[in-house]
Amino acid sequence: MFSGRRIVVVVPAFNEAQKIARTVRSVPGFVDHVIVVDDSSTDGTPRIARRSQRRGLEVLSHQRNRGVGAAIATGYARACALGADVTAVMAGDSQMDPADLAALVGVVVSGRADYAKGNRFAWPGVCRVMPLHRLVGNFVLSHLTRLASGYTHLFDSQCGYTAANRRALDAIAAGPVFPRYGYPNHLLVRLAAVGARAVDVPVRPVYGPAWRSGIRISRVLVPLGLLLVRAFCARLRRSFARRLWRSQTLAELPPT
Repeated sequence: MFSGRRIVVVVPAFNEAQKIARTVRSVPGFVDHVIVVDDSSTDGTPRIARRSQRRGLEVLSHQRNRGVGAAIATGYARACALGADVTAVMAGDSQMDPADLAALVGVVVSGRADYAKGNRFAWPGVCRVMPLHRLVGNFVLSHLTRLASGYTHLFDSQCGYTAANRRALDAIAAGPVFPRYGYPNHLLVRLAAVGARAVDVPVRPVYGPAWRSGIRISRVLVPLGLLLVRAFCARLRRSFARRLWRSQTLAELPPT
C-alpha cells in the first residue's frame, strides 16, 4: 500500500533470465502485486521469476512473442482485475532505478496526474550515461510525439518507466495498443485524446556495462512514423471540430 492505495507493478520481460530475479527483488515493499509478463522467452525467464517468491508475485506468459507493448497491455488488464489504484511499469532488464518509483506513484496518488512518466533528460549528467545514438533518437522522437499528442510539456517519450491510475488505464484499454517499441508514443497519443493529465518525473537513466539495445530500427521506424502522422492528423481534426463548435455556439447566442 502507498497512502492507502493498492499499487501494482507490471514487469514486461523477454529473455531476461540473468536480470529478472534482481528486478523482482528490487521492487519496493510498498508495492502490493508484481506481475511479470513473459513475452514467450526461450531462456527460462518465467521459471526464474517464479523462484523469486516475492509477496504478491504473479507470472503470466504469452504463447508467442507479441512485443513489449502487448506484454504491458496484458499486465494492465490483470492489474485492473486485481483492483489496482495505481499501476506502474518497470522493465525486466533492471534499467529502471527502483528508488524513483515512489516519486512516480506519488504524483498519481496525490491526484496531480492520471499518468506519470519518467524523464531521463531531466536527470543531471544524462549525457554522460545514455549512449549517444539513444540521446539523439529519443530527442527526435520526443519532439515528434509532442507534436502528435499535444503534450508539449512532456519529454523523453521513449521512457517506459510510468505510473497510471484507473482513468488512464481505461483510456489505454479502449483499443489495441502498438505492440512493440512504439507503445509509449501510442499511449501518450491515446491519453491526450481523452484529456488525461500527464506529467514528467525525473528518473535516473541506468545503462550497465553489458547493455545492448533490443530495438530493431527497421521494424520500428516506419510503423511508428505512420502512427505519429495519423495521430497528428487526428489532433488537427479534433482541434478544428472544437473551433467549429465554439464558433457555432457563439453565433447562436442572442445579441446583448
